[in-house]
Amino acid sequence: MSPAASYQPSRTRRPFGSRLADAMDDHGPLCVGIDPHPNLLEAWGLADSAAGLRDFALRTIDAVGGHVAAVKPQSAFFERHGSAGIAVLEETLAALRDVGTLSVLDVKRGDIGSTMAGYAQAYLSDDAPLAADSITVSPYLGYGSLTPALNLAEANGRGVFVLALTSNPEGVGVQHAVNGDQAVAAGIVEGVTASNAQASGEGRLGSIGLVIGATVGGAVSDLGIDLQGANGPLLAPGVGAQGAGPAELEAVFGTARRQVLASTSRGVLKAGPSIDELRKAASASAYEAATALR
Repeated sequence: MSPAASYQPSRTRRPFGSRLADAMDDHGPLCVGIDPHPNLLEAWGLADSAAGLRDFALRTIDAVGGHVAAVKPQSAFFERHGSAGIAVLEETLAALRDVGTLSVLDVKRGDIGSTMAGYAQAYLSDDAPLAADSITVSPYLGYGSLTPALNLAEANGRGVFVLALTSNPEGVGVQHAVNGDQAVAAGIVEGVTASNAQASGEGRLGSIGLVIGATVGGAVSDLGIDLQGANGPLLAPGVGAQGAGPAELEAVFGTARRQVLASTSRGVLKAGPSIDELRKAASASAYEAATALR
C-alpha cells in the first residue's frame, strides 16, 4: 500500500476498515505501540524529556514505518511532557502519514454531547493537528455517547476502536456485569455490529473496531459475544511480552482471527535503540502474528 493510498483527503479517502484490511494483507496483522515509558527511554540512553521522547518516537517510525500494518502511539506518555510532548505527538502522527503507515492514537476518550464532539474534532477532523487514522474510545458512558466520534470517523474515512474486553483485572467488574439479559461487553459489541451494518452489507471490513485483550481467556465465549459478526477490526493488546501466543489467540478469537490486529510494544521496543534491530523485531513479531492469525 503506497503512502498516497494511506493518506488522502476525506472526499476521496477509502474507509478506514478497507485501508486497514489492505495493510494487514500487505504487512501482516501487527500494530507496534510507541510506549515511551521512562524506563525504556533510559534503556535507550535517552533523557526523560521532550527531546528524548522525540528521538524515541521518530527512531521507532524510521524502523517500522512502511513495514507494519499500523503504529499505535500511547498519548499519555506524550502528554506527561506537557505542551512540548503534545508537539512531539503531532510530529509523530505527521511522520506516520508521510511514510504511509496507519496510526492508532491510543487516547481512550469518552464523554457526552459537545465534549465528546470536541474530542472527535481534535483527533478525527482532517484539519486537526492531532489527526489520526483511528483512535481508541471508552463506551462506559453508554455506547450512544460515542456518536459524535463514530459519525465523524465515518465521514472522514477514519476509524474508532471501542473498549470492550480488556485484560486488566479491574475491568471484569464492569465489562462482565449483566445488564438485563446480557453482559455489558456484549452490549458494546452489539453496538459496534450495528455501526458496521453498512460495511457488512457491502462485504468489507467495518471501520468501527473493538479493543479485545489477547489474554482475556474464555470471556468472549462465556459472555456469548460474536466477534466475527461485529465485522470490525479487533485491536488485541497483550501479544508477545504480555503473554499471548498462538494458543491464546485461537482461544480468544476463534473464527474472528482474520479481523485481529495484534498489538505489541515491549516485544519490539526492547530491541532498540538500533533501527536495524527494531526492524528485525517488528518483522519477527509480524510473522508470528500472521502465522497465528492467518
